[in-house]
Amino acid sequence: MATIPTDRSPDSTLAFLRAGYRFVSQRCERHGTDIFQTRLLLEPTICLRGRAAAELFYDADRFVRAGAMPGRGQRTLTGRGGVQGLDGDAHHDRKAMFMSLMTPTAVRRLGQLFVDEWQARLPAWELAGTVTLHTEVASMLTRAVCAWAGVPLAAGELDRRTADLQAMIDSAAALGPKHWRGRLGRLRGEHWAGDLVERVRGGSLSPPDGTALRVIAEHRDGAGHRLPRRVAAVELLNVLRPTVAVTRFVVFAALALHDHPAWRQRVRDDDEAAGKFVQEVRRYYPFFPVTVARVRRDFDWQGYHFPQGRRVLLDLYGTDHHPELWPEPERFRPERFAGWPGDPFTFIPQGGGGHLTGHRCAGEWITIELMKRAVALLTEVVRYDVPPQDLAVDLSRMPALPGSGFVVSAVRRVR
Repeated sequence: MATIPTDRSPDSTLAFLRAGYRFVSQRCERHGTDIFQTRLLLEPTICLRGRAAAELFYDADRFVRAGAMPGRGQRTLTGRGGVQGLDGDAHHDRKAMFMSLMTPTAVRRLGQLFVDEWQARLPAWELAGTVTLHTEVASMLTRAVCAWAGVPLAAGELDRRTADLQAMIDSAAALGPKHWRGRLGRLRGEHWAGDLVERVRGGSLSPPDGTALRVIAEHRDGAGHRLPRRVAAVELLNVLRPTVAVTRFVVFAALALHDHPAWRQRVRDDDEAAGKFVQEVRRYYPFFPVTVARVRRDFDWQGYHFPQGRRVLLDLYGTDHHPELWPEPERFRPERFAGWPGDPFTFIPQGGGGHLTGHRCAGEWITIELMKRAVALLTEVVRYDVPPQDLAVDLSRMPALPGSGFVVSAVRRVR
C-alpha cells in the first residue's frame, strides 16, 4: 500500500489562507501527484484534484457530507441542517425539492427579472459619474431572486438583505471582523427567512405556487414532516445566497470582455459563442476554491488508503485548471468548449457529478442563464468606459474578486 505524500508543516491552515485557490495545486505539483495529506484546522485532511479524484469524491458509497463542513463555514456560508450536509434518502428528498424549482421556464423567468432590474437601474447609471458593477449587480440580483422566490422586500430593506447575503458569501474563509460580519449576517438572515416561513404556514403571507418560499415552507419529508423553522430558513437562504453569489461571475464576465475585447462582437453575433464564453469564464476565473466531505468507511483507491471519518478536500479551481484536462489552462480560450462533451467530473466550478441526486449545485443552470443575460446586456444594451483601477484578481482572497469591484464610467444606453 502506497503512502499518501504528506505536507511537512504540523498545520497548514495559515498556508491555505495565504495561498488561497492555489494551495492544493501548488502542493500537488510539489509532490508530483494529485493527492497529498496535511492538517487543516489541526485535523488530518486528504486533498485531491483532477478528474479521477472528482469521480471518486462524488461516489456516495464512499463519502458523506454530514459533519464535513467546518463549523465556521456552517455559521457563515451554508448554515446548519441544509442540503449540503445531508446524505442518502434525506439528501435525495431535499435535493428533489430544490430541483423542482429549476424548470426551464422558471430559470428563464429569473433571467428576465434580472434584465428588468438592470434596465431599471440604467437611468441612474447614466447620471452617475462612475458605477461599481459588483455593488450594483449584487443589489439587482437580490431584488430579482427575492421576486422570483416569492419573498417580499419591504421599503428600505434591499440594502440590508443584500449586505447580509454578501457577508455570508465573503466570510467563510475570513478571519476577524469579516468573519464576524458573516456570522451576524447569517443570524439576521435566518431570523428573517424563518419569519417568512412562519407567515406562509400561518396564512398571513401567500407567495405564488411553485415559488421557492412556498415550496420550502410547505415541503414535507419522507415521513410527512415539515422542515423545522430554522432548517426551512437555511434552505430559503440556500436559494437566495447562491444566486447573489453569481454577482462574482457577472463581474468576471465584464473583466473578460475588457481583457479580451474581440469577444464582444463574437458574443453579440453568435449565441453559441456566448455560451462558450460564459463557460470559459466559469472555468478560468475563481469562484469557490474547494469542497469537502468525509470518508464513509475504510477503502483503498489507486493504492492509497482512506480511513473512515477522514476529511477530504476536492480542489474545484485546481481541477478546472489541471494541465492534463485543459490545455493551456492559464489562457482564456472560450473556443475550448466547442464540442465539449459535458463531462461532469472535468468541469466542476460548482461541483461535480449529477444534478438530480448528487451534490452538484442545483442552481448551475441559473448561473449560466444569469451570466448569458449579463453578457448580452454588457455588449448589446449599454456602452461604458473602464477607467484606470485595480483589476487584479488576488487568488489568496476567497472568494476572489477584482480589487476595484470593476468600476465603469460614462454609461450610456444604446438599445
